[in-house]
Amino acid sequence: MSRPSALVIDDEPDICELLTLTLGRMNVETTSAADVRTAKEILANGSFDICLTDMRLPDGDGLELVEWMQQNARNVPVAVITAHGNVETAVQALKLGAFDFISKPLDLKNLRNIIESALKINDEPGDDQSRLQGKSPPMLELREMIDKVARSQAPVHISGESGTGKELVARLIHDSGPRSDGPFIPVNCGAIPAELMESEFFGHRKGAFTGAVNDKAGLVQCADGGTLFLDEIADLPLAMQVKLLRVIQEQSVRPVGASRETQVNVRILSATHKDLSDMVASGEFREDLFYRVNVIELHVPALRERGDDVLLLAAHILQRLGSSDAALDDSARHTLMSYAFPGNVRELENMLERAVTLCASGVITTADLALRPIGEGDNDKGQANAGLGDQIDDVQRQAIVDALEKTRYNKTAAAKLLGLTFRQLRYRIKKLGIE
Repeated sequence: MSRPSALVIDDEPDICELLTLTLGRMNVETTSAADVRTAKEILANGSFDICLTDMRLPDGDGLELVEWMQQNARNVPVAVITAHGNVETAVQALKLGAFDFISKPLDLKNLRNIIESALKINDEPGDDQSRLQGKSPPMLELREMIDKVARSQAPVHISGESGTGKELVARLIHDSGPRSDGPFIPVNCGAIPAELMESEFFGHRKGAFTGAVNDKAGLVQCADGGTLFLDEIADLPLAMQVKLLRVIQEQSVRPVGASRETQVNVRILSATHKDLSDMVASGEFREDLFYRVNVIELHVPALRERGDDVLLLAAHILQRLGSSDAALDDSARHTLMSYAFPGNVRELENMLERAVTLCASGVITTADLALRPIGEGDNDKGQANAGLGDQIDDVQRQAIVDALEKTRYNKTAAAKLLGLTFRQLRYRIKKLGIE
């Protein structure tokens, strides 16, 4: 089996030697170039698994080379070496397609992490994006962007209305990239009380505060080697935004009560249904953090923008519910196509679950869909509907628990009592988290 190969581009002999030694210890064969012209010639005539380039070169800069590689050597992940503290240049390189960046003076541990991640890229089989249903132009564009950003280590911000599937997009980015064998840690930033946030994110040491009876690793440390997904990042308090910015910049955390920081290797993905640009303008979200998490933005389209996808999704959801034999009649299909879905895919899922339960004949009609009126209250982009969905879940959960208790936990008998098939009951037990 041939050794992986790297191209190192730097006009400083000391840096070239350091990089060559580090790569050699990782069993990577190294070729060097001292300027952009030579690098382009080598890339045009050879094959490499990774490229490391300095930003300042005698006949150009690393940004020019990164941009050129996206057209002429796009399968080679390129990491740029930037001057210490030059965040703007690093962010610009990531936007142009760089895989990652490392600042001078070089941190060898960080450098090795970058090299290891880059070497995994072309070995990854790639995730089957069939989980992201849809054939409409906006979804084809979204899948193409997911494939591109999965190969990078750049922070990605996922925007879109509530219920569109932003967490699914984040999971696909993680699963399709070189960190797929690492942890994926999703965090709902709006669900953590402000007074517990620092401990939850960064962990704490025993005795750091009343109740801290043991050391505890935070969510950031749990994501080490993988991906931290910050859902509803707009809900982070300003004080926590400052601490998160430092984690992103320094790739290190200090647990509450600890005397020193701990290095972490984490990729940050974030999402919110709110407009972060508006929040920056109003002072609710820090501008410096906005530019660090929003290096690349992916927009997940609303269901009403996806045309025939709604019928494709409906068929997929019915199959997942164990009700693939249930059919939508012409009126139901027309209704789904013309409805605006303020709650998006989440609302469609709840609607079809309810329809399958109400449908007696195996044919789902418009009446079974029980659409809610659309009015001015829908400007909250599905938030009210999400609350309604929670109430419906509670009612279903209690009904299933009652039926299980009456039948002494015989699922077949409980399903019959509820008027469900066994597969439908099993799906709901899993979805509702019933033990």
